[in-house]
Amino acid sequence: MRFDVVTLFPELFAPHLTQGVTRRAFGTGGVTVRLWQLRDFADDACGRVDDRPFGGGPGMVLCAEPLLRALGAVTAERGAPAPVVHFTPTGRRLDQALVRAFAAGPGAVLICGRYEGVDERFVARRVTHQISLGDFVLSGGELPALALLDAVARLQPGVLNAPSHEQDSFADGLLEGPRYTRPERLVVDGETLAVPAVLLSGHHAQIARWQRERSLEATARRRPDLLAAARAAGLLTAADERFIAGLSL
Repeated sequence: MRFDVVTLFPELFAPHLTQGVTRRAFGTGGVTVRLWQLRDFADDACGRVDDRPFGGGPGMVLCAEPLLRALGAVTAERGAPAPVVHFTPTGRRLDQALVRAFAAGPGAVLICGRYEGVDERFVARRVTHQISLGDFVLSGGELPALALLDAVARLQPGVLNAPSHEQDSFADGLLEGPRYTRPERLVVDGETLAVPAVLLSGHHAQIARWQRERSLEATARRRPDLLAAARAAGLLTAADERFIAGLSL
């Protein structure tokens, strides 16, 4: 799959694409990333791509014309239209379901806005997906673009150990429960903290049930909206419901 990133700061992407476990996806060509400098599509020698907003207000707005020219060049090189993503606080919140949809597709064109936003005429005519990381404002779309690229890359074959992403938070609609590693006993602030005995028992069914209950508990306490969605989707068993009913929330 291929992602084309239209940005004013392409240099922000190189370190991420060559480090960490996801470099396996980018390095082997499983996920191709092509960076496009938006200023290359300006119509003046200064590379200006923004202007003052009509109606007044602070800041500058990215102009539609250089974005249209950039997208035209991207589409010509790709040879076919692709989803066009604009990262904005007003968009749909990025979640694992949307990540999985992109991971199974041909890729996308990622528009990294800056300043006070993007001319709405470009958004209305060319953008297919508006995506937000959450209810807060960033300086630009580069960090959300990197988040999407990372989330998609780790789902590609050969990037992680086979079952790893299947046990992630949201994989089954719930949050992931706690994890432990060596040593079995750890002294913190004078108190000995032990790994739960069930995890050392070797009893796979009991371990699986303990992990499921910790996942249910974490979701019920921190994200009851996810628990309600899992219930509506029929993802909870009778044993799950009995455990939830016994929690003191």
